[in-house]
Amino acid sequence: MLQQNVSPRIAVVVPCYNEASTIAKVVADFHAVLPEADIVAFDNNSSDGTADAATRAGARVIAVPLQGKGNVVRRMFADVDADVYVMVDGDATYDASAAPMLIERLLKDGLDMVVGSRLSDEQLAYRLGHRFGNVMLTQCAATIFGRTFKDMLSGYRVFSRRYAKTFPAHSAGFEIETELAVHALGMRMPVAEIETRYYSRPEGSSSKLNTYRDGFRILMTILKLFKSEKPLLFFSCAFAICMALAIGFAIPVFETFVETGLVPRIPTVILCSGLTLFGAILLVCGIVLDTVTRGRNETKRLAYLSIPAPSAAMATPALADALLVRDGQR
Repeated sequence: MLQQNVSPRIAVVVPCYNEASTIAKVVADFHAVLPEADIVAFDNNSSDGTADAATRAGARVIAVPLQGKGNVVRRMFADVDADVYVMVDGDATYDASAAPMLIERLLKDGLDMVVGSRLSDEQLAYRLGHRFGNVMLTQCAATIFGRTFKDMLSGYRVFSRRYAKTFPAHSAGFEIETELAVHALGMRMPVAEIETRYYSRPEGSSSKLNTYRDGFRILMTILKLFKSEKPLLFFSCAFAICMALAIGFAIPVFETFVETGLVPRIPTVILCSGLTLFGAILLVCGIVLDTVTRGRNETKRLAYLSIPAPSAAMATPALADALLVRDGQR
């Protein structure tokens, strides 16, 4: 168990895929503001010398053979042992000087995750299509899971140890940010969001995100998480749709029966009966899975509570000095 007044072990974990032109700057910037931190670059099958560039810059490099950011995050939380995790993309678009502020908020308020939401006036830094897609997906998640974040897909986050060591990490690709947010909301963890500057990619660096393909995958992830985290609501919606269709098809048949006393549309009657039966099966599935999910959530909660929460007493003088330097630069 952590002792009072003991400096937190801070790890800056950086997922990288072909970021040789920017990774050295990322490592240097975070080393300058968090000199006591362990900076670890996770090389995800880069072919441009990213691993060598990160090593020369002073980072520890871990290779992740399974392709995809979700696979990298799974390895990050499994292989790195720390009290505070700072996750940032290796493309040099996030403000390293904001890291002490994010960490201080995490420790001061005993939070489990602080999201650095992107704030940028540069059109090339945060393209309109990405902004629109982010808003739509965030609103979709908010409708399903309630309170959520303004920038659910930000790649700049700070985590507590108890978050990192209890996160299941099912996703394989860029949809991992959605899973990170939904996991915190589903577990009702204390979280916060702070605006941070977001910059354009340096020359020679290109985005690995495909707006439509990855946007669709993120939407599918939201629906999968909806089914797994709130099965009763999910299957109740499917039940309601089946019943609405059954009633809609049955009304003309019923009207004909009232007028003539005959039921000439036998296929329609069979369809209505099938929809009603299918809807009832879905509702029963929702009830059963809701009981299973409650038991699973209780197990996850107990695992989460077995790890001490971050404490304000863990804040270090070096962290306070970094905040003073940042405030002086404003």
